[in-house]
Amino acid sequence: MSKTIIISNRLPVQLEIHNNEIKTTPSVGGLATGMKSVHSGSNDLWIGWSGLTDENIPKNLEEKIDTTLKDHGCAKVKLNAEEVDGFYFGFSNRTIWPLFHYFLEYSEFELNNWEIYKAVNQKFADAIIAKADDDDIIWVHDYQLMLVPQMVKDKKPDISIGFFLHIPFPSYEIFRTLPWREEILRGLMGSDLIGFHTYDYERHFLSSIRRLLGLDVSFNEVHIENRIVKVDSFPMGIDYKKFSEAGKANSLNITENQSDFQQRLNAHKESTKDAKLILSIDRLDYTKGIAKRLNAFEYFLNKHPEYKEKVRLIILAVPSRSNVPQYQLLKKEVDELVGRINGEFSTVNWTPIWYFYRSMPFENLIDLYTSCDIAWLTPIRDGMNLVAKEYIATRTDKTGVLILSEMAGSANEMNESLLINPNNFEQTVAALQQAINMPVEEQQERNDILQKRLERYNVEKWANDFINSLKEQKENSISYVSKKLGTELSVVVEEKYKKAQKRLLFIDYDGTLAAFKNDPQKASPDEELYTLLDNIASQPNTDMYLISGRDKETFTKWFLHKKYNMIVEHGVWISQEGEEFRMLENVKKEWMQKIHPVLESFVDRTPGSFIEEKNYSLAWHYRKTDPDFGNKRATELNTVLTSLIANDDLSVLNGNKVMEIKSSNVNKGRAAMRVYNDDTYDFVFAIGDDWTDEFMFQELPESAITIKVGHQKTQAKYYLDGTTDVRKLLKRFID
Repeated sequence: MSKTIIISNRLPVQLEIHNNEIKTTPSVGGLATGMKSVHSGSNDLWIGWSGLTDENIPKNLEEKIDTTLKDHGCAKVKLNAEEVDGFYFGFSNRTIWPLFHYFLEYSEFELNNWEIYKAVNQKFADAIIAKADDDDIIWVHDYQLMLVPQMVKDKKPDISIGFFLHIPFPSYEIFRTLPWREEILRGLMGSDLIGFHTYDYERHFLSSIRRLLGLDVSFNEVHIENRIVKVDSFPMGIDYKKFSEAGKANSLNITENQSDFQQRLNAHKESTKDAKLILSIDRLDYTKGIAKRLNAFEYFLNKHPEYKEKVRLIILAVPSRSNVPQYQLLKKEVDELVGRINGEFSTVNWTPIWYFYRSMPFENLIDLYTSCDIAWLTPIRDGMNLVAKEYIATRTDKTGVLILSEMAGSANEMNESLLINPNNFEQTVAALQQAINMPVEEQQERNDILQKRLERYNVEKWANDFINSLKEQKENSISYVSKKLGTELSVVVEEKYKKAQKRLLFIDYDGTLAAFKNDPQKASPDEELYTLLDNIASQPNTDMYLISGRDKETFTKWFLHKKYNMIVEHGVWISQEGEEFRMLENVKKEWMQKIHPVLESFVDRTPGSFIEEKNYSLAWHYRKTDPDFGNKRATELNTVLTSLIANDDLSVLNGNKVMEIKSSNVNKGRAAMRVYNDDTYDFVFAIGDDWTDEFMFQELPESAITIKVGHQKTQAKYYLDGTTDVRKLLKRFID
């Protein structure tokens, strides 16, 4: 029976050792809550670090800890203090965290930390491989484990792997500064489904994939070797019912049942009935913009002194990574700002800021959510920000105003809140004024919409949507392409080949026999390829044709001395048994004078592109161009050419990073059929990677064995992953 394996840096239970006894406490974080529905089967497993280093675990308790974790459906990854320092505090939180949140000045690029990060990711991958079966579902979480998917896929290529990033993915210009950017992307591409909180993060990721790895992206699907990786956005929700019911219970509580904290909040509200409580809750992190918020609050009080003694800002800063230098400096800055503002504005009866530097139990959080009239949450950059959603969920009478940074991921779903740019103090002041004076009816109207949306798309739905999408991806990944030519089918093709009385083979060159190069002339044949083709061409009763869009001069230089049969420029020229090329089609070339200047203008405006002049066609190559820019220019050129050639009996072929203009009556299918009709063959074989090869696949008889190289839609019956597999198959014909 298949199981779901969840992998995260930390397990959903916290372990403590006291007097040789183990105490477990369930985590209350958003991820632990969201995974309840996924991590519910008796067979399911959660793999992560226990929070205890090897040095902190007595040897006699090792087995007991494993048993305790097993009772919670968990298994631990062992880490020592050096690994935690380099992997977690080092690379994860001093490199990835600041970089992905656009704080480049805080990013450290330490080779030693990177090496530890790789080693620890391998430990997590090994733990998965040891526990997983091929029909299991693997769900890897967050930036600490970005190399794990590919590490697992290398050992278990058929297993289904999902990855979710809980922080922003930065724009290409930011991400490219990371020295190990390609390794990170390749690690993530081991997944079958990659999830982000918002479409913006998804878009940034796909841009980096195109530009840094040069992979083909079609909408939100990435084509890589023999797979399609789906990239999608899944905005994480909260346990809406839990917060809503807690808010309801809080509002119904009579005084005796209320917490001391709630009673103090009530006393304050009663002493100044018109005053507004403004709530700010964050981890103490530079991405949250706490210092900027304090400066904005000071600016607000100076600009609108009429609100003195009418508002109070409650700041709850939850301690975080207190041993990292930037966090220590931030703590000092916030402490000093709070002290200065309170010192400047306080009166006998009023302190403008209540500042708490600690974490609070759940019931006190609810006290704050239900008591504060305004929630002011303005991170400078935030993957999601669930506090905003929690605040709205607890407001059972639908009052309360949410001021939210447009830089938070949750802003995309919460347009009814007051969205602001946290760097714009004038806009912030205006939003505070609007929130303080917003009529109750407007508050309720806004919150009613927000609550319905948050209730519908809660954390359980988020988790189930991701898992369902991952299952669908596994089922659909190759449903629309041809059948893979695996070992068994290769044997069948080999047997047909060997039994045939007369054989005809059409073999494309670029992307089929040889991998693509930025400079097409550098994709010349190697000795291994010459040997392979020599052996096939020399077999009795076998007509082998290299069929390519290449110019005849190049193929003359590369292959004429070998006396191979060749068809070039998509069917314009043919050479048989070492003869000089002769024309297979009568084509005109006067049109080239009209089109050449158009292509030149695109070369001038598209750095990295160039024109290849063939005898009867023109090709515009853009493999060396920035992928996004190249695709944009290709679309423009296609539009221009379509109108220019409308009356000239010309066609535009869109190949792999190349656009070629040629006569409409010339194509590989027409050329292949002319050869096929010259003799009687009982084995016909055609293989190619390009759109231009589809003409062959369509025109050749139904009995022909047609193979597409690559993982795209095709008219071919079969597909292979790449040039290596093509050569392996051809070697079968001669072994």
